[in-house]
Amino acid sequence: MKVIIIGGGPAGIMSAISSAKNGNDVILIEKNETLGKKLLITGKGRCNITSSLDINDFIKNIPGNGKFLYSAFQNFSNEDIIKLIQENGIEVKEERGSRIFPVTDKAEDVLKCFIKEMKKYKNILIKTNAKAEKILVENNEVIGVQTAKEKIFASKIILATGGSSYPLTGSNGEGYEMARNLGHTIENIRGSLVPLVGEKKLCQSMQGLSLRNIKMQIKDVEKNKKIYEDFGELLFTHFGVSGPTILSGSAHLLRYKEIDLLLKNKKIKLIIDLKPALSEEDLDIRIRRDFEKFKNKEFKNSLNELLPKKMINTIVQLSEIEPDKKVNEITKQERLKIVYLLKKFDITITGFRPVEEAIVTAGGISTKEINPKTMESKIIKGLYFAGEIIDVDAYTGGFNLQIAYSTGFTAGIN
Repeated sequence: MKVIIIGGGPAGIMSAISSAKNGNDVILIEKNETLGKKLLITGKGRCNITSSLDINDFIKNIPGNGKFLYSAFQNFSNEDIIKLIQENGIEVKEERGSRIFPVTDKAEDVLKCFIKEMKKYKNILIKTNAKAEKILVENNEVIGVQTAKEKIFASKIILATGGSSYPLTGSNGEGYEMARNLGHTIENIRGSLVPLVGEKKLCQSMQGLSLRNIKMQIKDVEKNKKIYEDFGELLFTHFGVSGPTILSGSAHLLRYKEIDLLLKNKKIKLIIDLKPALSEEDLDIRIRRDFEKFKNKEFKNSLNELLPKKMINTIVQLSEIEPDKKVNEITKQERLKIVYLLKKFDITITGFRPVEEAIVTAGGISTKEINPKTMESKIIKGLYFAGEIIDVDAYTGGFNLQIAYSTGFTAGIN
């Protein structure tokens, strides 16, 4: 049987491997000059291959239609991808949060493993610099693909073109249009694992500052309801905030009821505990100790041991204490305001950055129109889907790449 796979990312590559292993003649079409362009930038170029969590726990980390993936994860698990990579010469290591990385810390080595695995099968033909323009259908059944240069005929087609995030890597959403033209529903496309827009002046004053080991909370202040809470790293940018805690929080936030209206009305707050290891009482003792040490200094010069340099001016301004005021003149009430600011430093969140800046895409081809056991379309016979093009998305930690491998493998064997 001849199978055409559109898209040479992790999902397309895994589809090619499993389909070829199953005895099919495979043609992999990729519009870029090389395969796996987006894979090379995952995990900041290190490639967070997967997670070591029990495969059943993966569903809990996939807020976007996780249950749809149960069969795919059973077909090809995190243990399976680790085994494939090890068999092709790369060992892996586990890091914080059950994240699995190559020991070399190089995404290109993971890509080399996949290419090495594909080369084992003489029945895989790879066509790069080949842009698929249309899926050809007769009597509600696929018959081939029209590229910019030729028509290629096949009895099965796997669409694995990715989402809309990082368009410079080739993921520009064109696969959605191919599916839509064949009658598929495309659920609302949004960025997930995406930076958040916050108070411009406040965030720009601390641009480039990375805070580690902070506790953060995203809150609906109208209902006094916690939307998300995390501990870890956060980064101030020219537009707002980013970093691992923020990216994970965005996946929760975009699914929160009436979120667009709440953002517009400035009802969403990011609240940062800069000193989570200290209670308010302990923090007050710490500040009093510093103030005793620097009692003859001006207030603006007394916080160097307590705060990062880039944050001092901001805290001084928010405290409303005169910058030139002597430390030994600061009142208890003023000191307690500093404690409050450090334990509940808040920023109003006003929106999400564009989907092009997101790590993954939320939305995509409706899971209601795909058979979860085979990844085949319920609308067009012989058409299959794999990876980010499907309306599934997960938190950070290797889960999104595992979705690509597992759906790709499942589409390939069917």
